[in-house]
Amino acid sequence: MSELRNALPQIKTSSLPGPKAQAIIARRAKAIPNAIRCGYPLVVNRGEGAMIEDVDGNIFLDWVGGVGVLNVGYSQQPMIDAVKAQADKYFHVMMNIGTHEGYIALAEKMNEIVPVRGEAKKTMFVNSGAEADENAVKIAKGYTKRPNIIVFSGAFHGRTHMTMAMTSKKAYAYGMGPFPDGVYRAEFPYIYRAPKGFSENEAIAYYVKRLNDVFEECSAPDYVAAIVVEPIQGEGGFIPAPIEWVKAVRRICDEHGILLVADEVQTGFARSGRMFVSQYWKEAGCAPDIMTSAKSIAGGLPLSAVTASAEIMDACPIGTIGGTYCGNAMSCASALEVIKFIETNRLCSRALEIGDKVTQFYRTELAEFGVVGDVRGIGAFIGLELVKDLETKEPYPELVTAIIAKAAQKGLIIESCGTYGNCIRFLCPLVVTDEQLDAGLAIMKYVMKECIENTLT
Repeated sequence: MSELRNALPQIKTSSLPGPKAQAIIARRAKAIPNAIRCGYPLVVNRGEGAMIEDVDGNIFLDWVGGVGVLNVGYSQQPMIDAVKAQADKYFHVMMNIGTHEGYIALAEKMNEIVPVRGEAKKTMFVNSGAEADENAVKIAKGYTKRPNIIVFSGAFHGRTHMTMAMTSKKAYAYGMGPFPDGVYRAEFPYIYRAPKGFSENEAIAYYVKRLNDVFEECSAPDYVAAIVVEPIQGEGGFIPAPIEWVKAVRRICDEHGILLVADEVQTGFARSGRMFVSQYWKEAGCAPDIMTSAKSIAGGLPLSAVTASAEIMDACPIGTIGGTYCGNAMSCASALEVIKFIETNRLCSRALEIGDKVTQFYRTELAEFGVVGDVRGIGAFIGLELVKDLETKEPYPELVTAIIAKAAQKGLIIESCGTYGNCIRFLCPLVVTDEQLDAGLAIMKYVMKECIENTLT
């Protein structure tokens, strides 16, 4: 086992970025559009497990994992071997022209493990989460023959034209309109910020009513093809959809012939303590009709999937879905090994262990600073919301920004999220060692204390 895989964070240069990284970042500024932002002093040389070594020899602990892409970590040998073996045969077959068995084998595996409704299932592959979400919408429209969809406040579904319309935060779509019609928005059940004085049950009833209001204010239900929801909102602040609310949405969908689409682009592949959060939904009797997945599906290679019953899939008009690179042979080879790796190494159970430890630390060790408004999530998908005042819940985005910058200087890579930019997301690779996790938590506590003291002074 490599030394890096078991290493702890260590900054060796006198400042960050180091000299080699600084030169490469300067080249980046000249060659790449400014709109592709990066505020981290990080130029990667190699990665193993949960650790990154930069070009100057500095070692970082990665709690972002490519924003949920690296649940199985960096540089796992089974995926490397599978991709090399496939590359020796061929790189690519377009499925509209020929067939490669890797696509079929992966579709069969996804049909086996994805908890959507229906006995017979089918899966199609595309390249990104946004593509998966857009194709899910097309499939829902093809099946229902209806024009409209409902999405939610706080949602992030991508940056294609359709998914920009579906995404709530318009900073991701600034100046890009006009957008496709027929996309309507309901209020997501953000329990921490529900109307003041509401119990959780009262809050859920309120958010169910706000969904039903959309039928009155925006689109009659018999014109709605699908309701698209993230089981845990990612960009919106790592907010889990309460299961009682999901049950109510499922009933609404069934009553009106609407398809329920679970966007598991970020939540899938063991992160939640199940292979997919939708498994929790299925256990509660409210499985989705269509599920999208991506990010960690292939361990870092571009791939995404849409899975639904054969009945729903086969109602889609021929020629309306698919594409040139969809289900690339090397990505499929890697994805098959990713799923096997998750199952063999019991990463679902590991996610629960990690999640318990991090959540407990946040609620005890970090709560003493008086800025922790909420700690939430499922498994190792954890959001930490920071506020200036625990009573008023005023967001504290400037503290989050300071913590992220200071943590990077100490060798810990973390990222913000949330409508107000005041949440820190936890997406550490599930292969992180206990020692590395402890080191990361220690850095978090140290930099939070330092940033609060500097802010107050």
